[in-house]
Amino acid sequence: MAVISDFSITASVAQTKVNDLTTSSDSLVKKWATHLDSGTAAGQADRAFHDTRTLAASATEDLDLAGMLADVFGTTLTYVRIKGLFVAASSTNTNNVVIGAGTNPWATLLNATGTVTLRPGVACGFFTGAADATGYAVTAATGDILKVANSAGSTSVTYDVVIVGCSA
Repeated sequence: MAVISDFSITASVAQTKVNDLTTSSDSLVKKWATHLDSGTAAGQADRAFHDTRTLAASATEDLDLAGMLADVFGTTLTYVRIKGLFVAASSTNTNNVVIGAGTNPWATLLNATGTVTLRPGVACGFFTGAADATGYAVTAATGDILKVANSAGSTSVTYDVVIVGCSA
């Protein structure tokens, strides 16, 4: 099975200031991007998982990066390195989505106790460069859990997740 991935983050900002006789303007467009071909070396990935998930009020779930997740074809995925991760909290959520920490945490991105809080409508993502052969290591059984939590007990939360990485 071939996996080909493209990741990008774009910032576009336009500013103007009205002066006495002129209007000054500044425009910024900056894009960071990478393309990964199919494989397990630098500039490559061979595993992909994506899903829209819902957590009940106050619930948590552990996304086991080494043996729990299945791709769209039903194949169980065991990641050794992650090359890209995107998580987006639904804008219709009332509570926050919190990612990171937990038992046997996947710590190479957020450290063992680090978390990221995604308020309703907030998204975050990272990806490695095409020259990066290492990615973010996954250690089966001791460093492979990406914990996702609903921050409160009032309502459920929904989030989208995309994980791309390597089996070796």
